[in-house]
Amino acid sequence: MNDLLALPMYAIHPPATQALMQAMVALLAQHGIAAQPIWPDDLLAHWQDDRLLLSQTCGYPLVSQLPAVQLVGAFHYRAPGCIGRDYRSWLVARDKQATLADFNGQRAVANSLDSHSGYNALRRVAALQGVTFSALLLSGGHRQSLAALRASQADIAAIDCVSWALLMRYAPEELRGLHIIGETPAAPGLPLITAASTSETRLATLRTGLHQLVSKSTFRAVCDDNLIGGFSPVQRDDYQGVLAWEQQAAALGVTRL
Repeated sequence: MNDLLALPMYAIHPPATQALMQAMVALLAQHGIAAQPIWPDDLLAHWQDDRLLLSQTCGYPLVSQLPAVQLVGAFHYRAPGCIGRDYRSWLVARDKQATLADFNGQRAVANSLDSHSGYNALRRVAALQGVTFSALLLSGGHRQSLAALRASQADIAAIDCVSWALLMRYAPEELRGLHIIGETPAAPGLPLITAASTSETRLATLRTGLHQLVSKSTFRAVCDDNLIGGFSPVQRDDYQGVLAWEQQAAALGVTRL
């Protein structure tokens, strides 16, 4: 049975994420679905697990590594930089007067090569402006990328605007001395997914439960704590633009940062 549930992508403040998962477990139980909340260590293996009921991934691995999963929808986040289901990345650096062009020949940091917000988006805007970097540090996460900037181990990063807003709320000390100096275009937000084997009936129930999560007063506080303001279904085709960003950079001769 597809019974695993996780929301690993924005776990900036674990108590808020835990409460969000528990709310979904309670809602799904009302529809006769028993979901087991987990905290996965290996995200790619988790997303490909046949028992997956609900999780959240990134648009870039969705189009490049997860051809079989089904799309459930996307949350709408109440964070600067978000519009409906769409989000963007902030270009972040220590020098608040700088622009992206000033970082030609400087050091970039990204959370991972399969991140849209941290890598794919930065590659596209850098390619469009003819900016190349002297080195790329892979940090393992947006928080680690910000730490690398603060420690002068790198000079610029692209940071998911929802992660930035959550850090502003729960860990503002991690943003001290750092400034938003630019932005990427908007793209569809992080998709909620389920296993390929999930039935159409169960998929419909998941969407019903997510609509209830964002609309019922019972769950208003837990949604507010996670900056969630809405939900809408999405289709795989909605994320083809993410792959187009990779192709646009490649057409400009940039396949890697």
